Amino acid sequence: MYYSYISGDYSEGITKNKEKQLKIAKEKIAGADSILIGAGAGLSAAAGFDYSGKKFHEFFFDFEEKYNITDIYSGGFYPFSDEETFWAWWSRAIYLNRYCPAPNNLYSELFDLIKDFDYFGLTTNVDHQFQKAGFDKKCLFYTQGDYGLFQSVDNRIKKTYDNEEIIFKMMAAQGFEKDEKGYFKVPDDKKIKMAIPSDLIPICPDGGGKMKMNLRCDDSFVEDEGWRKAYLRYDDFIRRHKNTDTVYFELGVGMNTPAIIKFPFWESVGKNKNAFYISVTKGDAFCPDEIKDRAVCIDGDIREFIKNLSK
Repeated sequence: MYYSYISGDYSEGITKNKEKQLKIAKEKIAGADSILIGAGAGLSAAAGFDYSGKKFHEFFFDFEEKYNITDIYSGGFYPFSDEETFWAWWSRAIYLNRYCPAPNNLYSELFDLIKDFDYFGLTTNVDHQFQKAGFDKKCLFYTQGDYGLFQSVDNRIKKTYDNEEIIFKMMAAQGFEKDEKGYFKVPDDKKIKMAIPSDLIPICPDGGGKMKMNLRCDDSFVEDEGWRKAYLRYDDFIRRHKNTDTVYFELGVGMNTPAIIKFPFWESVGKNKNAFYISVTKGDAFCPDEIKDRAVCIDGDIREFIKNLSK
């Protein structure tokens, strides 16, 4: 099992030479029967999604001034005193990370690279960027949820609910305006409200109780019918390709939740002598010695690497 690798010896793969790494990766992808993408937070970061950058300061300047919140992630844990303020915060976070266009074309470039292969995408990201870039929904498994979904606080209700309509209403109610392309922006006078009207607080249509985001942050996360079907499709992909020339293509995956992508990828490559492992990330690009002869581990910029692969 892959858990035995945790205390083992680790390697950077076949070579540390960047040119050779790129050459090997190109050859392995070109000759693959199938490609399994494993995507972590580093992929969306490379696509320009920055929780503390320009967009944060633009859309959350009022929360930053009043509550001294410095980034979108930490703000999600702030104990706001009322639901109107809570949902003002979360509607902005959801809008920026789920409904705004991607800051750059990285996801589209990745799709163009692998679209003609038998592929599947496993991701811990919750920003829906794979589908927005053209990836087939049936070839994706979002393990940790989706910013575009709500669930009831009563997790006995095993359903999720699309939130686009209510999020857009919340944004408009706070005073955000539409630009020429139809996306929300902060008005020139910066007169926006830090609370939504009480009648926009989301209520579960089935249970009548409160709602929250469908994000895996504790054991109340709802794995609805769509989640379960995606899991079965992922499991079927693994089963069908357990002995084929499959490239396990890991992008932006660190060691925060290695049991979801990194460790299973190592295990699958270890069991399948026809498989190859490619890891591109900053800081955590390595693999067990057991598979180092069938791996390249690149500590570098994902977007630059994808562009070079596409040349």
